[in-house]
Amino acid sequence: MQDEHFLLPSLPGFEHIKRLWNAAHGSYIARIKPGEYYVTQHDEGILTVLGSCVSACIRDRTSGIGGMNHFMLPAAPGGEPEEWITAGLGAATRYGNYAMEHLINEIMKNARNGCIRENLEVKIFGGSQVIKSMADIGNRNILFVRDYLKTEHMQATIEDVGDTYPRTVVYFPSTGLVRVKRLQTMRVKYIANQEKEYMDNIADKPVSGDVELF
Repeated sequence: MQDEHFLLPSLPGFEHIKRLWNAAHGSYIARIKPGEYYVTQHDEGILTVLGSCVSACIRDRTSGIGGMNHFMLPAAPGGEPEEWITAGLGAATRYGNYAMEHLINEIMKNARNGCIRENLEVKIFGGSQVIKSMADIGNRNILFVRDYLKTEHMQATIEDVGDTYPRTVVYFPSTGLVRVKRLQTMRVKYIANQEKEYMDNIADKPVSGDVELF
């Protein structure tokens, strides 16, 4: 029963993320939604459901501290999927940087005995084309995260990206294990509607401020 399993406290700043015991995985699981991220130092999982959005799963190999984000770039002002590439550090690129750098900074800040970037292990997921009435947003997100990693001299050890199906991703930072489940067609409409609402919200609320890696 769930009461038999002791829930360790989350890191400061992540108390709002719901964590429940999952018998199938034999672990507590933190579930994140679009626009959220979660970092843990415990032996627990992080779950999200991805359509066009992308998640980066990153951990410090030495300490096992790691986390996952869930983000989507805002649509380009002109509607062309390539516009964000030639726009420099525009709003779309800043938004992606914000999602990636917050996750990396939290891991490095909380890693025991410090953390060097060379010890970070990265895996990326998502970016499917589930919103058929719009540009290939999923591919744009994939291009961004790959370009970000290249710029930061990082490389994904595993990718499961693209195609047309949504995914459930469960990540265990303490070991680096990732479990991916491809979802049935009946879930696509719900996920597409959720992501469309999320995209509309981030278009109205551009990211402000800068984040610096340390």
